[in-house]
Amino acid sequence: MSHSHFQRILTALVLLPFLGIALFYGDPALSTGVTIVAVLGLLEFYAMFWPGRSRAGWKIYGVAMAAGIVWAPLAWPGTVLVCLTMLGAALAFLLAHDRGRSPSAFQDSQIFLFGLLYLPFLLRLLRNMSFMEIMLVLLVTFAADTGAYYAGSHFGGPKIWPSISPKKTWSGSLGGLLSSVIVAVGFGLAAGASPWAHFAFLGAAMNIAAQTGDFFESALKRSRDVKDSGRILPGHGGMLDRIDSLLFALPLYCALAAVHPFFPATL
Repeated sequence: MSHSHFQRILTALVLLPFLGIALFYGDPALSTGVTIVAVLGLLEFYAMFWPGRSRAGWKIYGVAMAAGIVWAPLAWPGTVLVCLTMLGAALAFLLAHDRGRSPSAFQDSQIFLFGLLYLPFLLRLLRNMSFMEIMLVLLVTFAADTGAYYAGSHFGGPKIWPSISPKKTWSGSLGGLLSSVIVAVGFGLAAGASPWAHFAFLGAAMNIAAQTGDFFESALKRSRDVKDSGRILPGHGGMLDRIDSLLFALPLYCALAAVHPFFPATL
């Protein structure tokens, strides 16, 4: 076992108890955990564009808004949160432009806004989900990453998108897809919920979303000439490196579940 592989496993084992506590007790533990993850990921995202101490005011304001987005009342529709977030970005642009110290104020406001919609806004969806739904999304996403890692390492072969992610292979992609489908079907059968075919489709759809999220972050890092989003998680890189797949799989699940609920209301 390589040192990096050992670090990945050890980091996962350390984080699992905290994840279990947040899921078992629900709010406010869940919202607190979501806020911590969102803020860490947001700071890593901003650091790609504003390294070091640059744009410190934007970063502080972003952290404050991220916490507000996560903790906003669940009764608020998503459209209201999006509009308020956009207005917050517009206000930041006005203040930066008025001082005349930031010729790139509008570009900065777009980076600021995208980071908020990409991280805290998407992660907030976890607050609207049941325990079973959260577990399903996390397990399927974990299966996508783990299956791809081991299948790709073992079988190798042609690269799937070398200009974006040079290490990812077709064998890894198919291994992750198969793992996600197996986990989704197994979870659905154990929960006695929708027919297994529905969960097979869900697992495949979420895997495609998860892989897209992985490719998106890889492209983002390459565009900024960054290897890892951070170093907070040994063996994984940064927080954003760990949750990039989840950020795409999570909203897809919510969209599909709104059309076809996968779990009985009693679960």
